[in-house]
Amino acid sequence: MGVWFSASAVVPALSAAWGLHDAGRSGLTLAVQAGFAVGALLLAIFNLADRTRPDRLLAVSALAAALFTAMIPALANGLAVTLCLRFATGFCLAGVYPVGMKIVATWTKTDRGLGIGLLVGALTIGSASPQFLNAVGGLRDWKFVLYSAAALAAAGAGLTAQWVRTGPYGGSGARFRWDYGRVLLGQRALLLANLGYLGHMWELYAMWAWLALYLTAALGSAVEASWLTFAAIAAGGPASVLAGWLADRWGRTRTTALAMGVSGACALGIGCVFHAGLFWLGMVAMVWGFAVVADSAQFSACISELCDPEYIGTALTLQNSLGFFLTMVTIRLVPQVERWVGTRWSLGFLAIGPAIGIVMMLELGRRPEAARIAGGRG
Repeated sequence: MGVWFSASAVVPALSAAWGLHDAGRSGLTLAVQAGFAVGALLLAIFNLADRTRPDRLLAVSALAAALFTAMIPALANGLAVTLCLRFATGFCLAGVYPVGMKIVATWTKTDRGLGIGLLVGALTIGSASPQFLNAVGGLRDWKFVLYSAAALAAAGAGLTAQWVRTGPYGGSGARFRWDYGRVLLGQRALLLANLGYLGHMWELYAMWAWLALYLTAALGSAVEASWLTFAAIAAGGPASVLAGWLADRWGRTRTTALAMGVSGACALGIGCVFHAGLFWLGMVAMVWGFAVVADSAQFSACISELCDPEYIGTALTLQNSLGFFLTMVTIRLVPQVERWVGTRWSLGFLAIGPAIGIVMMLELGRRPEAARIAGGRG
């Protein structure tokens, strides 16, 4: 997953090299989001995660994402080609993230929240890795970040091809159903879980995409901002595991509501410590990074427990597609809001999503279908 933010991590260098403005800088992340959303939608429409071997799909997709990322420093000399390659990278990653969750779901039952939490924790640390690569060498040479991220993705493809297989709990005999997405969205419990996920996604990727530039403006140091951004995003790794363990025992709807309450408070509060220095700003950023992704796996676990077992892959890819289409809106909104209210308060509007998500998940927890979530814990 290091290829996801590989170009976003070197936005200052690319801006200087290619004369990028707000639209171009946003586009480096938006193109990946768009590619992922389109790829996930096609996977959902054609039920590919359920009708093919998901381990092979994941391995091929990860290798293709690595190749498209490596082509940017090798071939691209401007924004237009880079945006096409970033779209292709995102398109391929649709065969990695939701398909990986489907594979984990086939190996887990009573501990599914923890299992998917482990996967999302790995995704989170992988997504943070370009900031680490940036801090240790990318600030001198932006190509180092993209080549290194591509190498990591290729290594992940090799690991998957060699050792990853599906488990016994995934159902079998899925047939082509192009309308299964309509079935998913027509069921009240599944709709609430998806709306809760959309509230979460309103905040998550905009925070990840813009945190480094926000911290650079606050601290005046690109190196400190890169290290702090890496630490804040990577904090979501153990958070996902902890939230998965808690959700399996306390309930997914309550766990997601708690995490969104904390992350929404951080979105509103980080502006209050904008000028407070590295310690206080770092504390809020770390708590935000911890909470903002802690709930992510639990929305997917809910969907996998509420849908038909043989269509888990389709349900997860549809959920991801909807969420990532929404992230394109919030990522693009951040620069516009910054022009209206200034950098200090530019991330506060992200709290809207968690507020809505909390309402959706608490309502889901009160419905009879909640008996199918987390072993009856809701």
